[in-house]
Amino acid sequence: MTMQTLVIIPTYNERDNIGPLVRAVLAVDSTLDVLVVDDNSPDGTGALADALAWETGRVRVLHRPGKGGLGTAYLAGFRDALDRDYARVVEMDADFSHRPEDLPSLLHAAETAEVVIGSRNVPGGRVENWSPVRNAISKGGSLYARIVLGLPLKDCTGGFKCFRREALTALDLDGVRSTGFGFQVELNYLCHRAGLRIAEVPIVFPDRTRGASKMSGRIAVEAALMVLQLRLDPVYLLARKMGGVVLAILAVAVLFWLLYAYPALILVAVPALLWTVNELSQGRIGMGGHGHRPDLAPSD
Repeated sequence: MTMQTLVIIPTYNERDNIGPLVRAVLAVDSTLDVLVVDDNSPDGTGALADALAWETGRVRVLHRPGKGGLGTAYLAGFRDALDRDYARVVEMDADFSHRPEDLPSLLHAAETAEVVIGSRNVPGGRVENWSPVRNAISKGGSLYARIVLGLPLKDCTGGFKCFRREALTALDLDGVRSTGFGFQVELNYLCHRAGLRIAEVPIVFPDRTRGASKMSGRIAVEAALMVLQLRLDPVYLLARKMGGVVLAILAVAVLFWLLYAYPALILVAVPALLWTVNELSQGRIGMGGHGHRPDLAPSD
């Protein structure tokens, strides 16, 4: 029986890339379909994707009214794939940093693993045309997430992934709260906590040659703080019933323990403490136990 795979490609202003990329993906294997999730790109990416859908018969386009974030784009694609009974689902960037020729490796590994990550940091994997500073930041961010969250992965921040259907059904997709680049780390963490079999396969990750990168310093800081939020979740859920002051004390205690165990985390200690103070000042953590944090709202 043929296993159909849906490749999800979120887009925003990727007019120069979307046509060549989609055609290259479809040429890899006849079992691959493409879902383009376009956030109302001003450059007309969505219209080009519609033309590809009409031309190929293997492409569909989900038009969203505006920029909703990378994470929500993938979540919308996951739900679409589950509704249409796809056996495998692939996340893929629109800028050719995820090469279509690496798709067969991910699909092959998914025969035995439930989640497959295209990794830049395992033997055989690498980046191309990156500056030493950018490479160091990327590897440092992955190491940071690996230490804080206890992830058994070499590449914690990569977004070239293949999921088997049963992996997605095992996750609480409605509970995912990251919308930007931190989405990939959160998804890895949830997969690990769910006990899913995760494999890493080497990929080559070239820098984009056309279009503009969506990464910024603000996004990187938000992702770093999100990692701490994930680690502090059990503390928060315990302390919420006891009041915001208790939460703040426990959060700081956990941070000091992390600093004692891993001194290199001093680089994020100050932002984390500022985050806690900001939560209190904005009223998202109540001093009397009635505060509310929208991003950590309980499922009930």
